[in-house]
Amino acid sequence: MTMLRPEPKPWISAIHAYVPGKSKSASGKPLTKLSANENPLGASPAALAALFEGHNPADYPDPDARALREKIAAVHGLDPARIVCGTGSGELLHCAVQALAGPGDEVLASRYSFSLYPLLAQKIGATPVFADDVSYAASVDNLLAAVTPATKVVLLDNPNNPVGSYLPPSEVARLHAGLPPHVLLIVDEAYGEYIDPALQHAAFELAARHENVLVSRTFSKAYGLASERVGWVTGAPHLIDLINRLRGAFNVSVSGQKAALAALGDQDFVAASRDHNTRERTRLADAIAMLGNHGISASPSEANFLLVQFEGDVTALQALEALADAGYAVRHLPGQGLPNALRITIGKTDDMTRVIATLRALCGEAA
Repeated sequence: MTMLRPEPKPWISAIHAYVPGKSKSASGKPLTKLSANENPLGASPAALAALFEGHNPADYPDPDARALREKIAAVHGLDPARIVCGTGSGELLHCAVQALAGPGDEVLASRYSFSLYPLLAQKIGATPVFADDVSYAASVDNLLAAVTPATKVVLLDNPNNPVGSYLPPSEVARLHAGLPPHVLLIVDEAYGEYIDPALQHAAFELAARHENVLVSRTFSKAYGLASERVGWVTGAPHLIDLINRLRGAFNVSVSGQKAALAALGDQDFVAASRDHNTRERTRLADAIAMLGNHGISASPSEANFLLVQFEGDVTALQALEALADAGYAVRHLPGQGLPNALRITIGKTDDMTRVIATLRALCGEAA
């Protein structure tokens, strides 16, 4: 049959574009964005100063981000040769999946995982597969039971998005131990800086010891550099080689490299961001627990957001509208199989006070 225009591969036609968090109401009113898990404290002053430093925009950036990789390695006790940087961690996740999977293969994740994951599989004609959750969180037993001869990659966001759940290092190690050696385990730690610092190196150590583990991090969350699009992964040399073959040339901009480099030197800012997040997340979780008689509950979270379920006399849509009226955009998740849930990013202290008051008023409780 003669084609009258370029036609995509059939698996491309089935893809729905990634939908970012909203920042406006249905009427177009600007809202304070608590829908994209951004850092409410902004970015480190050191990173901001680096962004204002001049550079010649006619010059290409360092294609290998050498200084940035060396600083990442120094901060985390890693080998810079086993690190590759990318345009956010998303580019690198795509490269890893693309390198190992294709039509006829399966890419496995837990049912409630980062909404980018099915797109990573669909873009290359692979089949996304979702293991059953346990109380919305990833289950090692269910993930292992879902592995088939077609499985090529397992994606684990830890802490998880959109739930905020966290598998401890022993469970991640058990998941890895149960996988065939030819299956790649990707531990996506976009929210890794928000967990207990004593646990933050466990996945790196797993990747250093094995040939089939990649760990990804980003500067978009705790470091507050979402607009600069900088991420990185670490793993065995052969995995880093594969990603370097597929990533974009000159993929991390000059400003992104400079800002990330400076941000790494200000770990006090990261600690302050983690402390603020823990304090305000606990305050919001406690307030939601007080609304349990209205059918409202929050899943345990180690990330910078709470997944709030509305299963009583107040619906998620009613809460979404009430929060918008109060000036806040939060994330409604029907597209991820969570029509009764809102994901609420932890914001500034005053913002969380107003969010709590709005939810209480919606339930008929005194502020």
